[in-house]
Amino acid sequence: MARTGRPREFDRDKALDAALTLFWTQGYEPTSLNQLKACMGNISPASFYAAFGSKEALFREVVQRYLETYGQVMEPLWDETRTPRDAIEQTLRRSARMQTTHSHPTGCLIVLGASNCSPENQSVQMLLAAERARTRKGIKACVDRAVANGELPPSPATETLPNLFTTFLHGMACEARDGDRAKKLNAAITTLMQIWDSLAVQPKSVSSR
Repeated sequence: MARTGRPREFDRDKALDAALTLFWTQGYEPTSLNQLKACMGNISPASFYAAFGSKEALFREVVQRYLETYGQVMEPLWDETRTPRDAIEQTLRRSARMQTTHSHPTGCLIVLGASNCSPENQSVQMLLAAERARTRKGIKACVDRAVANGELPPSPATETLPNLFTTFLHGMACEARDGDRAKKLNAAITTLMQIWDSLAVQPKSVSSR
């Protein structure tokens, strides 16, 4: 009779969440395998490699877990039932709230998790760059939709909006990590959205005779 495998001595989901918190706090390169094994329940090297394969494979799984949980604040960008303006504003405000909540590390893993990797870890840096590029495309799609439906005029100023909003969104990660609160970031978002409003096509008024 075949022998049954020895049950794992740790909860894989809890271990993954612990690794997420550590990577989010420290970043990819500063986080050592020993730190990971310790925070994941003092698991053995054999258990670590059997469950996750490698540090990079674990990080990729952590990023996916982040996107499926905390990263859901970005979903309004792809919700075409919202107006383009509302989609961008709600994405910014939800991200500000998430990044400044102290029940988990502040800032954004996708921005801060691997921003300055050594050459041997460029694949990790490229992983997060690709996610940031996806966000950039989502914001541009909102602006393009606003132009297509007549909400914004096609103009050089309008063309700068995707870069403006993307730069602000990614910059919030540093501000949140440095201690900014949601209230302060939301005030900045209110001012930022006034730029959209200043460019918006105003409905023609019908003068009465």
